[in-house]
Amino acid sequence: MNTSETKIEIRNLTMAYGSYVVMRDINAQVKRGSVFVIMGNSGSGKSTLLRHMLGLQRPAQGDVIYDGSSFWSMDDEGRGVQLRKYGVLFQSGALWSSMTLAENVALPLLEYTDWSASDREDIVRLKLALVGLSGFEDYYPSDISGGMRKRAGLARAMALDPEILFFDEPSAGLDPITSRNLDQLILELRDGLGATIVVVTHELASIFTIADDSIFLDADSRTMRAQGNPKELLERSMDTKLRAFLTRGEFSDQSPARPATI
Repeated sequence: MNTSETKIEIRNLTMAYGSYVVMRDINAQVKRGSVFVIMGNSGSGKSTLLRHMLGLQRPAQGDVIYDGSSFWSMDDEGRGVQLRKYGVLFQSGALWSSMTLAENVALPLLEYTDWSASDREDIVRLKLALVGLSGFEDYYPSDISGGMRKRAGLARAMALDPEILFFDEPSAGLDPITSRNLDQLILELRDGLGATIVVVTHELASIFTIADDSIFLDADSRTMRAQGNPKELLERSMDTKLRAFLTRGEFSDQSPARPATI
């Protein structure tokens, strides 16, 4: 991949909790303006890798490189600048229950800008409109559905126009229709805003719908087994574990794989 196209590089990364190694020797590149999916079964270290990429956990070995600069070689000020380029959507949405949706979305603006109250209100309305929540500014998280809370969390993640959006299991707990709508919203953000998007998920429908590129983490071997577009990986890879994951166990060494249902 051309260096100018690479937004994020994961280089020789080993993740560990003390002496226990979660994953070792991860090498991958995330293309600028793409949707990059981290996939694997439960316990494979997907969310742990996300924490390393977010700067929440220091690698046992290796590094995460943003636009050619090592995150872990930056000083505190440099890391702070880098962190403000991120927007994060957590599994639950992580909204403050005592605040309205508008107040939740305004939090990053209050913290990191000196904009006037009227300017903040305009931005909040815009971000909520982008995720289909226009008119819900004065609602509380308890007043709306789980899917709407996810979208409100996304509006807050976009408040500062981040260069990179991180999603941790965005479809968790959602019904199939709401999940599909969220997948479509992710694609619209990629196409409309040009953001680089990193998604942790094990949901096949989402993986095949949104991923431009992906990596597959395997808990047994404790390493990354493949990188590529998941549809292309399913077509060409002979890795039995990868094929079993992408076909939900329909593939075995004794029988040919059938296409995944998406």
